[in-house]
Amino acid sequence: MFDLFTPQQLATLRALANRIIPADEFPGGWEGGAEGYLRRQFAGDLRQLVETYRAGLDGLDAEARATGSPFAAMAPVEQDQLLVRVEQGAVATQWAVDPAAFFRMAVTHVAEGYYSDPGNGGNRDGAAWRMIGFEVRG
Repeated sequence: MFDLFTPQQLATLRALANRIIPADEFPGGWEGGAEGYLRRQFAGDLRQLVETYRAGLDGLDAEARATGSPFAAMAPVEQDQLLVRVEQGAVATQWAVDPAAFFRMAVTHVAEGYYSDPGNGGNRDGAAWRMIGFEVRG
């Protein structure tokens, strides 16, 4: 289902998910479940938001390129600094969607994917549940 996005949009989405939930001893947002969750949701409940995501990812990448490189190629500290500005709506380029609203939406969906029930396509191998000490008894 990620054929809905260009390779650059997909790289930006992956980098964004991994800055929203950075890797430590547990996987980052993308590897930890956002990828599988979003793949499933863009084919279903979030299908109506695909265009909004495309526009937001293009805006984020254009904002990054205005400082010199694609978002996915920036160092994590630079990505974080840029995301703080986006979260505040303090962008230098023209966006087709509200940058702060796009960021809030992405944070919500990445968190849903990371912490959700693995049956929903996210929380790969239950890693997020182990991270927070939630034990599934079966």
